[in-house]
Amino acid sequence: MMLIYGNEQIWAGTGPEEFGRMVAEVDAFNAALRASGELVAVDGLLPQPRSIRAVAGGGVPVVTDGPYLEAKEHVGSYVVVDVASEERALGIASSYPCLRYGKGLGGVEVWPVMEHGATD
Repeated sequence: MMLIYGNEQIWAGTGPEEFGRMVAEVDAFNAALRASGELVAVDGLLPQPRSIRAVAGGGVPVVTDGPYLEAKEHVGSYVVVDVASEERALGIASSYPCLRYGKGLGGVEVWPVMEHGATD
């Protein structure tokens, strides 16, 4: 699973032409992964005011609309791929189009997903 993170300032920091070009490149990136058979899922997430948080509170789960983790960036979308190796996943993450935009902020994290029945 690849978590694409940044913040509104980063995502809004491009002009309309650059933003349109970036969206087109992300669409092409997703289409190439879909054509290769490696794309399992891809979606954007709604902005933070629409998200909630569930935490353990004295043995009873508590669901709130915050506070959120103190961070300058948050997850804005995700891509799930099914690839043969970690190297391939890192190659895909490194080629994510948005990494060429902005001022070195934001990024992509790669998280292995546990398989059902796996022991590690």
